[in-house]
Amino acid sequence: MSEGDGFTINGRWILAQRGVKNVVDPYRPYAWLVEKERTVTGRIEDTAIIFLTNRECPFHCLMCDLWKNTTDISVPEGAIPFQIEWALKEMPEARHLKLYNSGSFFDERAIPEKDWKSIASLVNRFETLIVESHPRLINEQCLQFRDMLKPDLQIAMGLETVNPDILRRINKQMTVEDFGKSVRFLTGHGIPTRAFILLRPPFLSESEGIYWAKKSIDFAFQAGVECCIIIPVRGGNGAMDLLAEKGDFSPPDIRSLEKVLEYGIGLNAGRVFADTWDLDLFSTCSHCLDKRTRRLTEMNYSQEIVEKVLCRCGAKTLP
Repeated sequence: MSEGDGFTINGRWILAQRGVKNVVDPYRPYAWLVEKERTVTGRIEDTAIIFLTNRECPFHCLMCDLWKNTTDISVPEGAIPFQIEWALKEMPEARHLKLYNSGSFFDERAIPEKDWKSIASLVNRFETLIVESHPRLINEQCLQFRDMLKPDLQIAMGLETVNPDILRRINKQMTVEDFGKSVRFLTGHGIPTRAFILLRPPFLSESEGIYWAKKSIDFAFQAGVECCIIIPVRGGNGAMDLLAEKGDFSPPDIRSLEKVLEYGIGLNAGRVFADTWDLDLFSTCSHCLDKRTRRLTEMNYSQEIVEKVLCRCGAKTLP
């Protein structure tokens, strides 16, 4: 999808390609789970994750499908603490907590600032709290929230890619410099950061996807990020499906995810994790999918490069 096709990718076009949202309750998180993660100390520990129901993110990134579980208007004051309290009663104990809200924690229209004290009180038993934010919403308010907390605060942000043309075309509405500035602000105030990095966003070949994911990891660590999460890009949100039909997008190969994870771990610059959700979307070989999934999971835990999976599909050249 390019200007030559008579289209311009922007928020309006992205919204026009969407289907119907799921029905959600403003007083219930739309999902919650507990997963294991390697901590900065090297221990493998349980991390609780609550997917909060709230207003849709205002940035409308091209690849995002999180809008499917959001509300059209801001949730009432007190709804977010109610969701957290309700979920924590349903979940087993964990040392760490992630509050993911389909956008930015510091978006006032999504999570009212008046709810911060209640949230801080609810999470005081955890060792760390991880929230997500768009880099452009990082400011002094982050420090105010940090100062309310007993657990250590970490902030995850989408770097996505350091390819400036692709970053513009996915409608991220920021520059690489914006991301670096936000990381420096947070680390300068003692708040560790995480970076989400896309593997093969639209308009890139498989080899280009690998190259730019590696370059993005390089930049993230140089900027001061403590942890990188590699996310293979998938379809299913309307816009991505149309781009796939036009030949402008294909999901990455699971072997590419392995390559990029190996590269990141080999830098020994910080933790690097591969997103292992729905890995069947990125594999065309049923013989080795389970083995590759286990390998990726083991590398996530150990932060060491594990012996490669041997399979006949390995002889095929990556597209």
